[in-house]
Amino acid sequence: MPRSQINANFIDKTSSIVANILLRIIPTTSGEKKAFTYYRDGAIMLAQSEGNYAEALQNYYEATRPEIDPYDRSYILYNIGLIHTSNGEHTRALEYYFRALERNPFLPQAFNNMAVICHYRGEQAILQGDSEIAEAWSDQAAEYWKQAIALSPGNYIEAQNWLKITRRFE
Repeated sequence: MPRSQINANFIDKTSSIVANILLRIIPTTSGEKKAFTYYRDGAIMLAQSEGNYAEALQNYYEATRPEIDPYDRSYILYNIGLIHTSNGEHTRALEYYFRALERNPFLPQAFNNMAVICHYRGEQAILQGDSEIAEAWSDQAAEYWKQAIALSPGNYIEAQNWLKITRRFE
């Protein structure tokens, strides 16, 4: 076994031990413990990283049931949006990004992903010869990118360049 894999296994095991200890000593409700267990066990992330989106979605939906903290719930909803984006289900993805932002308006990555979807739809409208619809989608993409950049100024350099080139950056 390569040394890097041994180190990774050690870190994974250490993280699991620390998580178990924290779960026992920090006062949490049974619902919070159950939601945390989905993360700790890694079932969601493993399924998602292996491309098993149906299983990951099912696990995310299960994790939303007991999770009452709006901040934590926002990340679950954001991750559901990611899977729908990966599956090409852009309308559903936008719905979940909106839901995530309702609970946590400080998710620049959600604004960025929404902008990417709007930009894509604008590009598709251009290919279909509908410049009016393309412009509307591009304007919406610009608004979302501005929000993402405002929350995380050092990121989204390509979006900043696109905003400047298209004269949408104020």
